[in-house]
Amino acid sequence: MHHVIRVVRADEWPLVKELRLAALRDPAAPVAFLETYEQGITRSDAFWQDRALGGSEDGDGEVRQFVAVAPGGRWDGSVTVLIERPDAEVGFGETAEVHQAHVVGVFVRPEARGRGLAEELFRAATDWAWSLDEPRIERVRLYVHEGNARAAAFYRRIGFAPTGRTAPVPGDPSAREIECEIGRPERHQEVMR
Repeated sequence: MHHVIRVVRADEWPLVKELRLAALRDPAAPVAFLETYEQGITRSDAFWQDRALGGSEDGDGEVRQFVAVAPGGRWDGSVTVLIERPDAEVGFGETAEVHQAHVVGVFVRPEARGRGLAEELFRAATDWAWSLDEPRIERVRLYVHEGNARAAAFYRRIGFAPTGRTAPVPGDPSAREIECEIGRPERHQEVMR
């Protein structure tokens, strides 16, 4: 099955909501997301409208949500990228030392896994981050729960490496989120010189 990988549109907030709630019901959700299904289901339509707008090309340019759209129109996966600047507060983890992108909200429906969708979503997300002229992104990072071995293995396979930094899991300071990163590819550095 061929999927189209693209950025969400602001008017697609019901689909943004549906996919996020599906992600929050996934068995891996407790170690994959910093939100519960119970929290997500209580959010207002205005919240979901703002979320869709923020991740679209009509947003402020600091966030993009990429989705994998099946031929029938169903969304089978999503990745969101946040731009983090050294002079701004970050939402999670340590303050940025360089201009960086932060990948969050990674999800592929169980029945669509194993088909390369996650790789395609990551490629679209990181290609977008590397393509920015302002700010020029030096690294892409993400956090993975220490108990999420499947996700950690996937991230290593596509080139992300642990940085040695960790952050406590909100609500469970005994658990850790491990920061992983991928640096700016050489081909992008050569193009920019």
